Order: sequence, then structure tokens, then C-alpha cells
Amino acid sequence: MQSKKIENALNKQIELEGYASFTYLAMAGWCDNEGLEGCAQFLYRQADEEREHMMKIFHYINEVDGNAVTPGIKQPPTSYESVQQLFKLVYEHEKKVTKSINDIVALCYEEKDHATLNFLQWYVEEQREEEALMRSILDIMKLIGTGPQSLYYIDKEMERINKEEEKADAQN
Repeated sequence: MQSKKIENALNKQIELEGYASFTYLAMAGWCDNEGLEGCAQFLYRQADEEREHMMKIFHYINEVDGNAVTPGIKQPPTSYESVQQLFKLVYEHEKKVTKSINDIVALCYEEKDHATLNFLQWYVEEQREEEALMRSILDIMKLIGTGPQSLYYIDKEMERINKEEEKADAQN
């Protein structure tokens, strides 16, 4: 049985993952409305992934005889200045999620909760991958620039990244 401190921290993580899922869904809708199909598809997939992350933690808490709490999720923003600003926000959110996971890992060491520590290792690796992917996307956008054709090329790059991610998912 895990400590209440860890259970509470994991329930907060559920809320953070849920907010990420809703935020990426709102961002995908904005991209759809802007005609950025590649960006939208990428963000729809990210929204699904974040929900899966949330559900994994939810099930884990209950599995170890805790009480997983369904969070109330606040309304995410629904409009953005630009696709570049949107992806900067995604990167900032991923860094926030990483910090939260790392804080829970540190708490697991304090509480000597080896089972939860082991469970969280997947999240540690996932967050490293997520941050690297978002930095890569921002780097691509910086290279493309903000000229008249930039949205077209950004969207095409996102389509390419989607295909790579789908291929990687299929191999796992």
C-alpha cells in the first residue's frame, strides 16, 4: 500500500495529464480551423496519448489499493497567436509534466516506495522523448521561418513527423 503523500501526488499527476489531453485537443481543433491538417493530426494523437498516460496512473492507484480521483479539468485556451506560439506552449507544458514526474520520483525515494518508483520509470523515459520531440519541432519551425509559405512547410513537416511517430508506435 502506498502512502497518502504519493497517492495525492499521483492524483495531481492525473489532473495534469488530463489537462494536457484537453489542451492538445483544443489545440488540434484550432489547427483544424486554420487549415493545418498535419498539425491537427499530430495534436489529436498527442491528446489521445495524454489520456492514456492519465488512465495508466488512474489504474495504477486503484491497483495498489489507493483511491484514484477523477479530476475536474479547467477549460484550456481555444485560440493562439500562431502555430509557433502553440508549439512553444506544448513544449512548456511538457517541461511542467516532466518536473512533476521527477518530483513524484523524488517522493518515492523519500517514502521508499519501490513499486511506484518502478512504475514511474516508463514516464521518465516518455517525458525525455516528448521534450526531445517538441524541441525538434520548434527547431524545424525556426528553420522554416515565418515567411508567406511557412505554414505550408510547417504542416508538411508535421505530416512527416506523424508518419514517423505512427511507424514507431506500430513497432512498439
